[in-house]
Amino acid sequence: ATLCDSTLRKRSTTSAMMKSVAVALALLEGAEAFSPAGLKAAVPSRAGVARMSYESELGVIPPTGFFDPLGLSKNIDEETFAQYRTAELKHGRVAQLCVIGYVVPEFYRFPGIIAPGVPFADIPNGVAAINAIPALGWFQMVFLIGAVDYWGVLGDFDAGKPDLAPEELEKRKLQELQHGRLAMLAVLELLRHDSQNLVSPGFDGLDKLITGLPFLYN
Repeated sequence: ATLCDSTLRKRSTTSAMMKSVAVALALLEGAEAFSPAGLKAAVPSRAGVARMSYESELGVIPPTGFFDPLGLSKNIDEETFAQYRTAELKHGRVAQLCVIGYVVPEFYRFPGIIAPGVPFADIPNGVAAINAIPALGWFQMVFLIGAVDYWGVLGDFDAGKPDLAPEELEKRKLQELQHGRLAMLAVLELLRHDSQNLVSPGFDGLDKLITGLPFLYN
């Protein structure tokens, strides 16, 4: 029985690992999100325009400068470039929400239930939640995300469009790009550390998930 239990635990851990890797690959599929050679979301679509260079676009800053190792910005028109920038912004915003979703549950849980008989407080944080969330919980999340992305059910947020001087607006746009890029890198590291800890509990000698923010647990 002990051998059987051990085998089941290993299979469960492997399954969770595979799912976490899938999440990471989903984030990475927007590889253009890491390229400062992205396009301005405000650039109007112009199909069929001449190919051009984007080395002076918003997001090309020191120390990396123009960083496009995959050559995503080569031989593309402004319309395609604008699509890449929109994808970069969206991936960055999702990654920022993901980081918040990793950190906040370490010290606060919403009251209520995610499914009948399953309180939010009983769902473990991080990768371990993948197997703990019931089917009804997954359905709620997938439906809400799809509704927001496809139908825009939450509407257009005027709070995100402050009336700023052109110079300040350009600065804010750059900050949003940089915050999103940093969040995407942070999510990948959170997934790596969390997945490794799931396979080898306590491998880092620490008993908390967010080891870089010890004040969360005070």
